[in-house]
Amino acid sequence: MGYSLVRFAQPGNEQEHLGLLVDGRIKKLEGQINSIIGDWSSWESELDRMTASGATDDWLDAQTVTLLAPVQPAQIIQAGANYRTHVIDLAVSHKKEGEDEAEVRAATALVMDKRAEEGLPYFFIGLPAAVAGPDEELELPHYSKTHDWELELAAVIGKRAFRLTPEQALEHVFGYTIVNDITTRDLVFRKDMPAIGTDWYRGKNAPGFLPTGPWLVPAKFVEDPQDLTVQLKLNGRIMQDESTADMIFTVAQLVSHASWNIPLMPGDLVLTGSPSGNGAHWGRLLREGDVMEGSITGLGTQNVPCRDEVR
Repeated sequence: MGYSLVRFAQPGNEQEHLGLLVDGRIKKLEGQINSIIGDWSSWESELDRMTASGATDDWLDAQTVTLLAPVQPAQIIQAGANYRTHVIDLAVSHKKEGEDEAEVRAATALVMDKRAEEGLPYFFIGLPAAVAGPDEELELPHYSKTHDWELELAAVIGKRAFRLTPEQALEHVFGYTIVNDITTRDLVFRKDMPAIGTDWYRGKNAPGFLPTGPWLVPAKFVEDPQDLTVQLKLNGRIMQDESTADMIFTVAQLVSHASWNIPLMPGDLVLTGSPSGNGAHWGRLLREGDVMEGSITGLGTQNVPCRDEVR
């Protein structure tokens, strides 16, 4: 029987707890999430035993608690432009007047195939302060009307990872969770300093811009991270619906490349990029009253309502 790890708070009490989630019930655990991840060899057999015992006398109904982000990363490494269809759609949306769409798609597909064979992932850094709970209300900052969704699979590092090969990488992944990497589109490219290019600090990282969770699922319960469905609904309408098989660089490749610059530590996140279907593609960005429902196969569902910032 599979299980997940969660962080939660109970009604009327702001104290944060760690828990083992099985079939909608939660067993409180002592300790911090990164300590359990880093000492998994000691914890795994105990959690396996708790799950197998079937005893739920002192377990909580998950519906009676508030789930928090299941992770507390010190470092967040984010991959950009890592889904083939997404990049092709972006190329089409930026095609010049008179260019043929089919030709742009074909040419971009060839570039992506070559990139997968010879290129490197594109990374940038996220800030842990932007991490929010899976059902936490997202406040849309007043300084823009171009806030967008990007639902992603996130790999959670399980042990120190430094200069790994792709063949070694998945041995250092503790598990997986969901992250919606919110982006303010009109701040990504600096108009006053175009030679510098992208400004991910301002385009992302506002409070609540990384809704995370609801669950942290150990890797042993995820048979193949390249065979999961990433789906986001906006007010019930499917906007993103793609397999992780469409990644240009696999989870193993991403973790490997991310580990070459800095050591990755237990609890750190490696975000694997967003599939096609962002708001920029649909011409429909986030507004007050929207609800984003994001799910990935076996990792649960997050429901994030949106409201405008009160000034």
